[in-house]
Amino acid sequence: MPQTADQSADPSRTTAPAIPAAGSPAPPVAGLLAAGILLIAMNLRPGVVAVSPELDAIRASTGLSGSMAGLLTTLPILCFGILAPFAAKLARRIGMTRALGAMMLLLTAGIALRLAPGLPALFAGTALIGAAISLSNVLVPSIIKRHFHRHTGLMMGLYSVALFCGAALAAGVTVPLGDALGLGWRGAIGVWAVLSALALLLWVPQLRRPDVPPATTAAVPTARTPLRRSPLAWQVTLTMGLQSLQYYACAAWIPAMLTSEGMSSTEAGWMLSLMSLVGIAGSLVFTALVGRLRNQVPFAVVGTLLFLGSLIGLIVAPVGGAYAWMLMQGFGSGLLISTALAVIVLRSPDAARAAEMSGMAQGVGYLLAAAGPFLLGALHDATGGWTVPLTLLAVLCVPMGIAGVGAGRVRHLDA
Repeated sequence: MPQTADQSADPSRTTAPAIPAAGSPAPPVAGLLAAGILLIAMNLRPGVVAVSPELDAIRASTGLSGSMAGLLTTLPILCFGILAPFAAKLARRIGMTRALGAMMLLLTAGIALRLAPGLPALFAGTALIGAAISLSNVLVPSIIKRHFHRHTGLMMGLYSVALFCGAALAAGVTVPLGDALGLGWRGAIGVWAVLSALALLLWVPQLRRPDVPPATTAAVPTARTPLRRSPLAWQVTLTMGLQSLQYYACAAWIPAMLTSEGMSSTEAGWMLSLMSLVGIAGSLVFTALVGRLRNQVPFAVVGTLLFLGSLIGLIVAPVGGAYAWMLMQGFGSGLLISTALAVIVLRSPDAARAAEMSGMAQGVGYLLAAAGPFLLGALHDATGGWTVPLTLLAVLCVPMGIAGVGAGRVRHLDA
């Protein structure tokens, strides 16, 4: 049967070449590489998430104002957006593998720096953490594209699972671990340097292997359409950006919203943990099904509808149906982030283009995400309630779903 145009355009469905692509690892090495990638992925959220549960203790200890506390939590997300476009340039200069190793070293240094006394060390360490995670966010999908071209969807799904596991672990363990070991808030947020150091140690074998810069690993067209002029690139970018805005806005304000409606602060905090835990289930479902479906449109549609339903539920019955809304939102978030990360790679023809696409999608995407918590807080202050802010998020589900459907169709940049 002749192959259809759509099938030939989908890099996840191409027939394996007789000779491995440049840089492709042998099977035993591939297992070590996959383990290193997933452990790195687990480190891309704890350095940021661990601050939130300790924020009250940080403010009490340092006298940090509310606005400065907001800057502390937003600073990494701003770094994600501002620095992401530079990852592809760094990878071209020293190679993707070495660049990712350098980012794990920088992440460990940033977390350790926050152990030092004083606010300058706290903010400087947080900026280093944001920089390291920003570039790692871009580099990991590109490495997956280069080395796991036959299992791209599966690896991106596992990557999403690892991200949610790291976030859920940091949200649930930071305070109890610090209390149990008598570490104080500095030690509690600094203990995550152990996990990033382990990731760096597991990555050392990859640093010893030849690492060809991504621009030379495959035959690359001499003329490419700039990504900013590609409708598909903007669909991928908006999918990433709008789902990130929704996630970070809800993560920042849902506990406060539920508390204002009469829920205890402890239970409201548990709602956020529940959302992260269910997000793991959403990513696992994506991982299990992505290889069986012809495109990623169903994930975008179902994820958007679940998120929209949760927002409507929070407007109508915020406390009475809170568990149901968090289950819907968590599962929808898992599907959406997995889809957003996967289409960056699946729509790219090679590792170099994947790095460029990842830089654009995550650069613009996280700048949108950083605006989300601020915008919701401003609307709440202006209206004195949560109906208008939640309604805005519900309206934004429409362009998010449209972009997700466009990005999920089987097409190819520069096809």
